[in-house]
Amino acid sequence: MTSGTESGVDFGAADNARLAALCGPCDQNLQQLESRLGVEIRHRSGHFSVTGANAEAGATVLRLLYGRAGANAVTPEDVHLAIQETGMGGESADDALSVQTLRGRIRGRGPNQQEYLRNIREYDLTFGIGPAGTGKTYLAVACAVEALQRESVRRIVLVRPAVEAGERLGFLPGDLSQKIDPYLRPMYDALYEMIGFDRVARLIERNIIEIAPLAFMRGRTLNEAFIILDEAQNTTVEQIKMFLTRIGFGSRAVVTGDITQTDLPAHRQSGLRHALEVLNGVEGIAVTRFSARDVVRHPLVQRIVEAYEREPGHGSDK
Repeated sequence: MTSGTESGVDFGAADNARLAALCGPCDQNLQQLESRLGVEIRHRSGHFSVTGANAEAGATVLRLLYGRAGANAVTPEDVHLAIQETGMGGESADDALSVQTLRGRIRGRGPNQQEYLRNIREYDLTFGIGPAGTGKTYLAVACAVEALQRESVRRIVLVRPAVEAGERLGFLPGDLSQKIDPYLRPMYDALYEMIGFDRVARLIERNIIEIAPLAFMRGRTLNEAFIILDEAQNTTVEQIKMFLTRIGFGSRAVVTGDITQTDLPAHRQSGLRHALEVLNGVEGIAVTRFSARDVVRHPLVQRIVEAYEREPGHGSDK
């Protein structure tokens, strides 16, 4: 991920009426600008600080809007048009292989990650299958953040089955969120890196980012949401069918998992493995399969994955 830059804009002596028109009610114009360009804007009186990969473009838009504020309020349409004028409103061919977040641009490494990003953008349901360290969850979260920033979805829903990886953790204290937090830590870490701890906390408080245990998804229909089911190899056949039928209008879902690391009891079939067989060839569904060559962690992780792939019987359900 590329590091963000900072650009300052100083409008001199404060013209409160003009500044109010520029920012909009409750700073909604600034929030729209942050979402569309993936930047963060802070201001005090007439001085604005823009941080992010597109900081210069954000500063340019602020100058355009301030010049137009005058006696008239600046509308969301004005913000949209100003962004278009800076040339930031479209998507280049390179953008199709990368994701823009508040903290910078994330690019797919290698053909499988690039295919994965294309599939998430083009299909309503995408499966990312492969070993640990291949970016399945990280890229899915990045796409969810980008979709939220572009206002193509209204919320992000993070789902994961609460199955222990061969351990017995016993009773966990706290409320529901605190009980399932350990299972969702990889997705939390990605969110913190992409949009910052404070912003994530505010979005969770406003229920724009929702943490949903898989067992609590029954009976719901999720419209205009970006839904990520992580560690799907630990779902049962009934659970993953239930999850897949929760997808509503305007929603996009990504299912990630490694069918070689199932933590289900020996007599239970992995729902992910079953779903891949049943849904093979169904229109509107894409599958990206990662291998050890796609591991982007420490080189030792790649060698470990390759060693296990050579082991006889590797890949069978427990």
